[in-house]
Amino acid sequence: MSSISAKSYEPAQPMRVAFVGLGVMGFPMAGHLAAAGHQVCVYNRTPAKAAAWAEEFGQTHAATPREAAAQADVVLCCVGNDDDLRSVVLGEDGIYAGLRQGGVLVDHTTASAEVARELHASGQQRGIDFIDAPVSGGQAGAVNGALTVMCGGDAGVFERVRPAVSAYARAVTLLGPVGSGQLAKMVNQICIAGLVQALSEGIAFGKAAGLDMKQVLEVVSKGAAQSWQMENRGATMVDGQFDFGFAVDWMRKDLSLVLDEARRNGARVPVAALVDQFYGDIQKMGGGRWDTSSLVTRL
Repeated sequence: MSSISAKSYEPAQPMRVAFVGLGVMGFPMAGHLAAAGHQVCVYNRTPAKAAAWAEEFGQTHAATPREAAAQADVVLCCVGNDDDLRSVVLGEDGIYAGLRQGGVLVDHTTASAEVARELHASGQQRGIDFIDAPVSGGQAGAVNGALTVMCGGDAGVFERVRPAVSAYARAVTLLGPVGSGQLAKMVNQICIAGLVQALSEGIAFGKAAGLDMKQVLEVVSKGAAQSWQMENRGATMVDGQFDFGFAVDWMRKDLSLVLDEARRNGARVPVAALVDQFYGDIQKMGGGRWDTSSLVTRL
């Protein structure tokens, strides 16, 4: 069984691409690139996973990020955090050591705007372009090729890589200079944190009041309270199912980026800061790998 769902791909000139990082997001994202007709070479920290991907999609894998990048015009990357990103991009075995002048690195990691600007500057010294391009839509979005991609960088470079990125996206948007994509992703996470906490409180309140909460959510989701979180997580929250989706540990990482950036730019994010503490409670309960909708368990 394929790890990606069938979708229609926009006609595009086949490109030589590399994909670095085959986690729950990267594995299907790279698969959509192959299915769209691109020549793909992958690298993963665990070689067996890269070999399994290459066997499934009939493509190639490399022993280092440098080796993968040497075979590509565009490198796409999706790893864990700022430090992981630096480790696969910089150094003698990194992406920049292998990518030719005029090549492009597109980073899908949810990371800081600061590291995006750092890697952009480092790339420019080597004649390499950079786009920060964090994604939203979760594992399901990656499997279905329906991610939302928020980009920062030069407009001309963006247009060069957009056909490749579109293989696993339903929306690919340039929002400003390098760093803008990461800042937009922070806005996304601020909004999600508040929505999930409000949904948790609503469900807990309704249960305490003796309501059939699945029926209630079905009704209110047709009105002004409707949200993706309500429609996709409401029923599972009522059932106490949290063994899927976007993990609490990852959300805390993302919210730490939000809070760091807010300290720099002076923005006030009291709800995001409070929900970050609530997610800390979930981690103490042993729920670090639970879905973010597990906030309801505190109540």
